[in-house]
Amino acid sequence: MRHSVGYRNRTRTLLKKGPRERGLSPINRILREYAEGEKVVIKIDPSTVKGMPHRRFHGRTGTVVEKRGRAYVIRVHMGGFEKTIIVRPEHIKPIEGQ
Repeated sequence: MRHSVGYRNRTRTLLKKGPRERGLSPINRILREYAEGEKVVIKIDPSTVKGMPHRRFHGRTGTVVEKRGRAYVIRVHMGGFEKTIIVRPEHIKPIEGQ
């Protein structure tokens, strides 16, 4: 039988929350505004499916380019290339120390 090749395939451990983290994420993550040029970490929140980037970007660091509707356009360097992705604020966090 052919294995599933969906958008979230092989993410069982990657996108799993711990027992005390289950449920929806805090509202502060959605309400925080990011400025252009700000560095952010892409940390996928599995409880929110909308605006979720591909799993290959989980844990990557990027720069906010612009705001597009409720989401942000983020530029990420991967393998010598520059990728541009659209991510909702539930799935990004500011880099600590900035």
